[in-house]
Amino acid sequence: MTSFVDFSNVWLAYNDELLAQRQFAIEDISLKVDRGEFIAIVGPSGCGKSTFMKLATGLKMPSQGHVLIDGREVAGPLKITGMAFQSSSLLPWRTTLGNVLLPLEIVEPHRSQFRAQRAMYEDKARKLLQSVGLGGYEDKFPWQLSGGMQQRASICRALIHEPKMLLLDEPFGALDAFTREELWCILRDLHAAQKFNVILVTHDLREAVFLADTVYVMSRSPGRLVAQKQIPLPRPRELELTYSKEFTDIVLELREHIGAIRKPLTAVTPELAS
Repeated sequence: MTSFVDFSNVWLAYNDELLAQRQFAIEDISLKVDRGEFIAIVGPSGCGKSTFMKLATGLKMPSQGHVLIDGREVAGPLKITGMAFQSSSLLPWRTTLGNVLLPLEIVEPHRSQFRAQRAMYEDKARKLLQSVGLGGYEDKFPWQLSGGMQQRASICRALIHEPKMLLLDEPFGALDAFTREELWCILRDLHAAQKFNVILVTHDLREAVFLADTVYVMSRSPGRLVAQKQIPLPRPRELELTYSKEFTDIVLELREHIGAIRKPLTAVTPELAS
C-alpha cells in the first residue's frame, strides 16, 4: 500500500544564499506515514518541527529530495489539508458558525457551490460543532468563548471541508491542563470517526504519547530525525492510561532522547560567578 505521506531524503535551506552556504533548516528527513495514521513530532525549540509542517502542506518546497502526499509529489500549497495553530485565529467579526464555514467559502469545489448549498453547509457545520460540545454557541462571537471553546471552533474550521490530512502546530499549548486533556479526547474521537491523517507538532510528550500512533524526535537545528517510537498502547485510549507505568515509561524514554540532544548550558566563568 502506498504511504500517504512520503518524505525521501528531504533537505531545506530557506533561501539561495543559505543553500549556497549549505546551511539547512532540516537535513536528510526520510519517513513514511500510512493512510489514516496519527503521528507526532517533538523536539527542542527551533529544531524544524514547523518547517516540516510547511513542507507537508506545500508551503515550502525542498531544496533537495522529494515530498509525496497521497501518492503525488508536492508542487505547491495543498487543498487536501486542514490546519490549526496555538492561536485559534478566529475572525472577531464572525460568529462561531461563520468562522467554521470560512474554508467552504474559499476552497474549491465548495467555493463555487457555497451560495446555492449554504443551508446544507450550515447544517454540516452545526453538526460538527455539536460533536465537539459547541452546540448552542453557533451565534456567539470569539470574544464570547473561552480559550478552549475557541480552539474547538478552530479545529472544526480545519475539518469542515473534510481534508485528508490535519496539521496541528502546538494547538493546545496556551490552554490550562484540564482543558488541554479535554481537547485531546475530542481530537481522539474525531480522528477515530473520520480516519484522516494527522501531523501534530508539540512540546508536550504526554500529549504526543496519548494521541499518536508514532512519535518522531527531531534534533536541534539543523533538524534531523533522531528517534522514532511506535506507541503500542491500544485504542481507544482513556485519560486514566496517562497515569499508568506503561504510559509514563514511554514518556520517559522520549524525554531521554530530548535530553540527549538539548544544547548544553554554557558554563559560567569564574569572573561572572564572583
